[in-house]
Amino acid sequence: MMKLYGYFRSSAAFRVRIALNLKGLAYETELVNLSTGEHLSDDFRRVNPQGRVPALVIDDTVLLQSPAILEYLEETYPTPAFLPEGAKARARVRAISNIVACDIHPLNNLAVLNYLSGPLSASDQQKTTWYQHWVAEGFNAVEPLLAGSADTGQFCHGDDPGLVDICLVPQVFNAQRFGCDLSAYPTIERIFSACMECEAFDAAQPAKQPEAADIA
Repeated sequence: MMKLYGYFRSSAAFRVRIALNLKGLAYETELVNLSTGEHLSDDFRRVNPQGRVPALVIDDTVLLQSPAILEYLEETYPTPAFLPEGAKARARVRAISNIVACDIHPLNNLAVLNYLSGPLSASDQQKTTWYQHWVAEGFNAVEPLLAGSADTGQFCHGDDPGLVDICLVPQVFNAQRFGCDLSAYPTIERIFSACMECEAFDAAQPAKQPEAADIA
C-alpha cells in the first residue's frame, strides 16, 4: 500500500490526498508535524532531504513534490483523467494550475512565513498582509481565466474535476484561513463549492484528517 507523509494543513499534501481519492487509490498516512519542526528532523530528512511534505512512498520508491506526484498518478493510473484531451486544452489546464502551484503557493508556504517572522522580524499582521497580497495577485488572474472561457464548466475545465481543481481547492482553504476576501472571485467560489460536494475533495480536507483534532 502507498504511504503518504503529510500534514493536515499542508496545501501540497492536500493536493495529493485529493488526487489519490479521485483515482480511488488506497493509502496510509504518516503524520509529519510541521508545527513542531518534525519535517526538519534527521529521521524525516532520510525520507525527503528537502524536509518538505508531501512524500509518497510506493514500494521502495519515494516520490517528492506534489506536481511530480500528480503527474506520476496521472501517467500510472489514467482513469479518471486529470488532464483533458488535446494539447491546447492541456496547456490551459497546466497554466492555471501553475498560477496556483508555482506563483501563489511558493510565496506563502510555511518556510517563507517562518522566514518573515524569524530573520525578517515581520509581525503577524505583516505576514497576513503578505499572504493576502499574493493570493489576490494570483486569484486576480485565475478568476478571469475561468470566468471568460467556454472551457470552464461545472469545474475548472469541463464537468469533471481535474488538475486545476486539485490545485485550486487547497489554496482556497488557505485563503479562507488567512482571512482573504474572496468576494471578487465568484467563479472560483462556485467551483470550490462544486468540488467540496465531491467525496474525494471532502474527505481530503484538513479538518477530516486524523491529526486535525489533536493539533491546534
